[in-house]
Order: sequence, then structure tokens, then C-alpha cells
Amino acid sequence: MSITTPPPPPTPASDAKSSASPASAESSARAAAVPRRRSLLGGGALGAVALLSGCSDDAEPRRDTGGEAAVALLRARGARDSTALLARYDATVDAHPDLAKRLAPLREETARHATAFTAKDHSASPSATASRSPSAGGQRVPKVPENEKQALSALAQAERQTADTRTAALATAPPELARLLASVAACGAAHVYLLTQRGTDS
Repeated sequence: MSITTPPPPPTPASDAKSSASPASAESSARAAAVPRRRSLLGGGALGAVALLSGCSDDAEPRRDTGGEAAVALLRARGARDSTALLARYDATVDAHPDLAKRLAPLREETARHATAFTAKDHSASPSATASRSPSAGGQRVPKVPENEKQALSALAQAERQTADTRTAALATAPPELARLLASVAACGAAHVYLLTQRGTDS
């Protein structure tokens, strides 16, 4: 008679769970650590972006300051050019007194331009335009041709060069100053026409 050995009793489910629980707990901890690292990295990136944004905001006043300096330079050049033209008008009248009446309106407008470039409220004072400045802001008195027609031609050439300079400055000037530059440039072009046309007719 054969003896049958009974199979070993099955391992309880609780024992299997207990033996697998350390490994599963470790893998779960590793999986949970990954999102935490990603969230920390994401938070650091956002912080860096915010820091860069703050630096760019702080840089804005520097660009504004540079713009204000450029505008001040353009205004100073405009006033200097008008003052130089004013000196040429005065020198021309000194050399040719007979031209005083003809040149008076053009000289007065040129004086207003010089005031407009330097006035804080960007407007010229008519009472200030009648004053004469022989030194022309320390500039040398321009040489005037002895011939009357040549003197008018030299004055027209100076007006033309100044108008061209102001037209070129429109590319970098802000809107308000650009309007002033365009206005005085157009006025200078009109002066050129009056000086050359009348000089031809006389």
C-alpha cells in the first residue's frame, strides 16, 4: 500500500502582501519623489522668469533716460543752427543795410525758431525775437560777400543746409520734436525760395 504525501499548505495572502510591501513602498516613494523634483524645478524656472522680468522692467527707465538725452541734444542742435542763421542775417544786414527791410521778416522767424528750440513750453515769445545777439552765442561772425546778390545767395545756401539737416533729423526725433523740426525745415525752404527768387528778380 502506497502512502500519499499531502501537498504543502498554501501561503496565506496576508504573508504574500507583507513580503511584497517593502518593495512596493520603496517604488512608490521613488515615484512620488519624481513629481516633487519636477515641481521644484518648475517653480525655480518660474522664479527665474520673474527675476528676468524684474530686471527688464528696471531697464526701462535707462532707455527713457537715453531718449531724453537724445531729444535734448536735438533741441540744442536746433537752437544752435537757428542762432547761426540769425548771426548770418545780422551780418548780412550790417554789410548791406539796404537789405534790412527785405530780410526783417525772415530774420524774425529765424529768431522765433531759436526760441522755440530752447523754450520749456516749446513756444516762442514774440517779444524775445526782436533782441539782437551780436556774439551769436559765441560763434564767429560769418563773412558776407560784398556783392548784394551773392550775399543773398550765401544766406539762401545757409538756410538750405540747415533745412536739410533738420529734415534728416526727423528719422530719430520723437513725434513732438519731429513736428517742430518739420515746421522749421519747411519755413527754411520757404526762406530759400524767397531769397533766391527775389535775388533773381532784383
